Amino acid sequence: MSLQLILGINSSTLTIEADVQERRKQPRKDLMSYSQVYNLYNGQLIGYLGDINLLGAMVIGDEPLDVNTPLTISIQLPELPDIKATRLAMPVRVAYCKKDLSPEYFNIGLEFKLITDNQRKIIEAVIENYEFRRQSPDYPPRPV
Repeated sequence: MSLQLILGINSSTLTIEADVQERRKQPRKDLMSYSQVYNLYNGQLIGYLGDINLLGAMVIGDEPLDVNTPLTISIQLPELPDIKATRLAMPVRVAYCKKDLSPEYFNIGLEFKLITDNQRKIIEAVIENYEFRRQSPDYPPRPV
């Protein structure tokens, strides 16, 4: 009986890991604008938006959050052309929380539970206008 229980835990863990890997195929977009992200209900600052895609976001925060915690967040939006909204509120689930490279911070993965067409357009505008684009410098050719 205990062997079956162990196999059951391992297979569900593998299923969860496979699901996470499938979601990782959606490219993340590092942002040049570190927008503030708040817990909408208590007004507490969770942290700053590090990256975002249409499935979720990564927030860099001072305090850890418990995995699987449901929240409703408010993302303060940077200026966007043709968009008058100043914040984006949406329900999320804390997908992960781990130490950042700087040990005083935490990387908090938030999975969007529901996203409207209007929110999708806003997220796409944020990505388009504030994505950190890594480009190779255009150095002149080396002399021979």
